[in-house]
Amino acid sequence: MIPETDLYTFALLIFTSFFTIINPLGTMPIFMTMTASLSKQRRKQTAKKATIVAFFTIIAFAFSGQILFNFFGISVNSFRIVGGVIFFTMGWDMLQARLGSFKHSDDEEKIDAYVEDISITPLAIPMICGPGAITNAIILMEDAAKISQKIVLIAVIAFILLLTYLILIGASKITEKLGSTGNKVMMRLMGLIVMVIAVEFFFSGLKPIVIEILKS
Repeated sequence: MIPETDLYTFALLIFTSFFTIINPLGTMPIFMTMTASLSKQRRKQTAKKATIVAFFTIIAFAFSGQILFNFFGISVNSFRIVGGVIFFTMGWDMLQARLGSFKHSDDEEKIDAYVEDISITPLAIPMICGPGAITNAIILMEDAAKISQKIVLIAVIAFILLLTYLILIGASKITEKLGSTGNKVMMRLMGLIVMVIAVEFFFSGLKPIVIEILKS
């Protein structure tokens, strides 16, 4: 249990752990490739939705994650496996340059649907709010015995996601400078990287499950 008087240390722990796990700088290139041909306003809209969804998801799991996991019999390892599958599918589409095939369309409804789709999955979940962030939120919420500590936890998470939003918005300038060819090259490179991340996610979740089965 964390002493109430040590709120600054607790806040620093929250910041360093969440910033490292969420890794907005790592999310930025993927965000750039997925929104490369969107207008500046649409990119801001996508970043805003992604960070808001991620914030409320993290907070929801922080308060009720352990209960939900126990109720449905879900493990964090299972979440990692699903995250790996989602990442792999996304990475394959990026490698084939299939992401954002709507981009040559002027249909506002299609653009809105695309923004809504990618802002929730994969950007908010599992890129920003992944298994690590959810697990970290559950653990830190259990450690936060006092109301003041819970408030600090929520405030710091909100601050980190605000930073994430600002970093993603900053990526727009880089996207504009790369141009069409540069963005296509980046999309394929990031596709490979995302697929590698997907494999790591999948097997990091599968390994403990297989070990547990073999032990039993």
